[in-house]
Amino acid sequence: MKRMNAKGLLAATLLGLSGMLALAQPRITPQGIIVNPVPTDLQVKTWVDKDPGKSGNSSYRIGENITIYAQVNQDAYVYLFNINADGKIDLILPNHLSRDNFMRAGETRRFPPQGANYQFTISGPEGQDQVLAVASKQPLSLADIADVERGQVRVQGAENLARALSIVVTPIPQQNWVSDVATYWVGRPQTPPPPPPPSSATLNVNSNPQGAQVIVNGQLVGQTPLTISVRPGRTEVEVRLRGYVSYFTTVQTRPGESVNIFATLQPEVRNGTLLVNSNVGGAEVWINGARSGRTPLQLSLREGTYEVVVRAGGYNEFRTSVRVVADQTVRVDARLTPIQTTLEISVNIAVPVRIFVDGNELGTTQNGFLRVTVNPDAHELVALAPGYRAEVVRLRLSPGATEQIRLSMDRL
Repeated sequence: MKRMNAKGLLAATLLGLSGMLALAQPRITPQGIIVNPVPTDLQVKTWVDKDPGKSGNSSYRIGENITIYAQVNQDAYVYLFNINADGKIDLILPNHLSRDNFMRAGETRRFPPQGANYQFTISGPEGQDQVLAVASKQPLSLADIADVERGQVRVQGAENLARALSIVVTPIPQQNWVSDVATYWVGRPQTPPPPPPPSSATLNVNSNPQGAQVIVNGQLVGQTPLTISVRPGRTEVEVRLRGYVSYFTTVQTRPGESVNIFATLQPEVRNGTLLVNSNVGGAEVWINGARSGRTPLQLSLREGTYEVVVRAGGYNEFRTSVRVVADQTVRVDARLTPIQTTLEISVNIAVPVRIFVDGNELGTTQNGFLRVTVNPDAHELVALAPGYRAEVVRLRLSPGATEQIRLSMDRL
């Protein structure tokens, strides 16, 4: 969290920032960075006081002060953001103490300014932080991103900031804006260790995917691939990457020994919920070809696409495809329709005969014949023709069958 107090010392939590470039048609990288591949005459540069050469390897302890610099080669409006390791974003420039973000060509500014009555102080969390500078030849509207007066940012996470900025810069000609990013590491203050033993061991740590944080004996020491010297003996190693299950191992090293550690990181399992109901209770449910239970059914499934089939005796099969999303519930309501029975009705007269089933007229015979379909069950069939006695037949029909009904009509 960044705090600004004009009456005293400002404690500002500098959070890591994802550098991003806005385009007319933005492209966001998997790391949440907007990249603009179009070269521009306008250039902006940002760096931190410990790393003017922008190596990205500078390190700050929690509680330590930091100074941020920005420079432009043309007149431009400059916006500075920060995003820390957990994705929380602060707006550095403009802010409620300094709204003037217009810089002249060749100008270099430091933040906080020389002699300011506030400071920027590192307060964590541990991890890699980034400072993002966006320069534009015309002012940008940050109304949907931040409340400058209150020092509040409305979006969280590098990817969400990238999407928000892409909307802001889209109307601007591509050659009229540019961005830059500076990175550094944040760690906790440590008690000075005792003098190292005369010999040490070496750990070579790598991972798939790379870029994961490496924690040795509880201390963040860098990111993969990494080679580090450790004291001989028992060493606990954690390899951590957002979106993946952390890897833990313990190694026992001897003086002068080199140990290789390779962590194959597995994506975190993210499940959603599938609810299946049907108008026929106890219908069988099949998921991707496997019988999974009977309706009503609730399942916890990994994120993905599934083929759902619902079956019940005497009913047509219901089939659909659904997409299960992590932490969400998707519902399937299966409407099963009965498998109908075919009636082939023959009468002994050529006179048209009206056919009724359960009081509903289904049709009239033509040349002594009529074919109709009905739901399987017990039914009462009635045949009527002028000058003939009514013929009544009681039926019990099976699903999918073809029943031949022969009626004999007698004159009155």
